[in-house]
Amino acid sequence: MVLADEAIRLTRRLHACLPDAGEVAGLLALMLLTDARRPARARRDGSLVPLAEQDRARWDQALIREGTGLVERALPSGPVGPFQLQAAIAAVHADAARAEDTDWPQIETLYRMLSDLAPGPVVTLNHAVAVAMVDGPSAGLDLLAPLLQDSQLRQHHGCMPCALTCSSWRPGRGSPGRLCPGRPAGHQHPRAAVPQRQGGPARPGRRYRRLAPGVLSTPSARVTVIFFVAMAITMPPAP
Repeated sequence: MVLADEAIRLTRRLHACLPDAGEVAGLLALMLLTDARRPARARRDGSLVPLAEQDRARWDQALIREGTGLVERALPSGPVGPFQLQAAIAAVHADAARAEDTDWPQIETLYRMLSDLAPGPVVTLNHAVAVAMVDGPSAGLDLLAPLLQDSQLRQHHGCMPCALTCSSWRPGRGSPGRLCPGRPAGHQHPRAAVPQRQGGPARPGRRYRRLAPGVLSTPSARVTVIFFVAMAITMPPAP
């Protein structure tokens, strides 16, 4: 038995018991949208395929439709919690037929809301990548500055600025090595992980963009520890 399948089964049961709990629906949506990418996530040798390089034709469209439907129904129904926002981010990624079609301005807006609601270094790093994709690597690095002042984070995540510039570097912006502060001269730089969105600004009227800040709140007290067990079982590191 795949642990992700069992975690989804348990969360489905929880959702059946608490159909009006928005964060339960958000967690189930997040798990489904993440699991939908499972067939394209790993190579035959077990190494991970970055999100931008995955064969999106292999994504499970039935799971994407179910997960997207869950988050679309949950968002307008009441206070929005972190699982719903993470699910909305995953739905925006799933909505892009190609990596270059990703609606990064919408993702940046959702990460900004998530940073207000559930701040943390991982959220900040992902938010910084989204900011870099919208406004350029320098803007993303500015967002990382407070994290880089933490000695423990620098020790364990010293490559954060380079990871950010690797992910947001685009052809025509010069050498990505010059964008990474502290990278030794001549050091081989990984190629960009996420291509630039083509076709101009974000499309208007998108599903998740106009969430009123006033609806944000902490998760319901009815949401049980099964959330955290299920998340620990199923969720890979953020792309």
